[in-house]
Amino acid sequence: MSAATTVPRTPVQTAAQAAGLFFLLVGVAGFIPGLTTNTEALAFAGHRSGALLLGVFAVSVLHNLVHLAFGLAALVLARSTRGAALYLIGGGLLLLMLWFYGLVVSDNSPANFLPLNEADDWLHLLLALGLGALGFGFGGRAARELG
Repeated sequence: MSAATTVPRTPVQTAAQAAGLFFLLVGVAGFIPGLTTNTEALAFAGHRSGALLLGVFAVSVLHNLVHLAFGLAALVLARSTRGAALYLIGGGLLLLMLWFYGLVVSDNSPANFLPLNEADDWLHLLLALGLGALGFGFGGRAARELG
């Protein structure tokens, strides 16, 4: 019997996995009293949810579930170099669109379905830039090394 060989993880896979763990942590934290204030005002969705992660970022049950799904997607896609790069770049683009959406939709609008506030908007921009940079930086390097 031969020992199973393990393929080393690429930097882009490690980055996607770290991003996934971050989003899973945020998703769980959004349900924990103390880490999230006003949990008694945690609504399923919408701008009327009064819960704030770390007392700053607006959250709802739906918002937390989106973070959990985004984190799980990262862990699944991080199993391959291509999947990891696609997650980081695609996730960065999604967060960029969410940042723009947050800028044009009023915090108190019924269209603010997640909910989002100004702190969320700017965090989404920073995360979009970070994920995109990791995806293009490490993903581009991986593509050059494979091709």
